[in-house]
Amino acid sequence: MDVKAKVTEIVNKLKSDEQLMSKFQSNPVKTVEGLVGVDLPDDQINGIVEAVKAKLNVGSIADKIGGLFGKK
Repeated sequence: MDVKAKVTEIVNKLKSDEQLMSKFQSNPVKTVEGLVGVDLPDDQINGIVEAVKAKLNVGSIADKIGGLFGKK
């Protein structure tokens, strides 16, 4: 499995679906497990969850910084 591609795919799905994002925020591990569709060991799922969280935070921080300069 290409983890980077899977993380990007998950991030895109979360950004485009508010209900899915809400599920991810309340239970990220279970949401990612459902999106991956493969039973992976906890350490791998947790790694994917952390990578998704990091990617989501980077985007929101960039948006906030852009907002300081009148850009969105």
